[in-house]
Amino acid sequence: MNDEIAPKRPSAELDHIDRAILRMIQRDATLSLAEIAQEIGLTPTPCWKRIRRMEQAGVITARVALVAPALVGLDVSVFVAIETGDHSEGWIERFAQVVAKRPEVLACWRLGGDVDYLLHVMVPDMAAFDSFYRRLTAEVPSLRKVTSRFAMERVKETTALPI
Repeated sequence: MNDEIAPKRPSAELDHIDRAILRMIQRDATLSLAEIAQEIGLTPTPCWKRIRRMEQAGVITARVALVAPALVGLDVSVFVAIETGDHSEGWIERFAQVVAKRPEVLACWRLGGDVDYLLHVMVPDMAAFDSFYRRLTAEVPSLRKVTSRFAMERVKETTALPI
């Protein structure tokens, strides 16, 4: 479903300089090429070539700005556990299509175990979540159980992988 996320080369091919570059740009993607090169002890050209190679290999998938949810009116964070009675390929594809078009869904994971899917949903308020919930359950048949857990406090959140 999300093959574009998978790296196209094994992580073993990343040397200590590649990993240092990745740690730096995960912390701050606005660093200039000169700043990155200076920090890791390269000149800008070989540094740029390494970054470009990692982009082409799919190791670096995007450069984004992180936004404070509350400051843009997204005050409610919900983790939605879904159990389905249908595990057919057609149902899985339909569910993925429905979830992909819902902007409220920040992440969706297909799981092994008693829960089939876990969604991270962000909305402005409870009314918006109720609307999301009603649309989701109307669009996707065969949901056996949908359990929502509302976040009280964000204790830790990072997008940086432990490289």
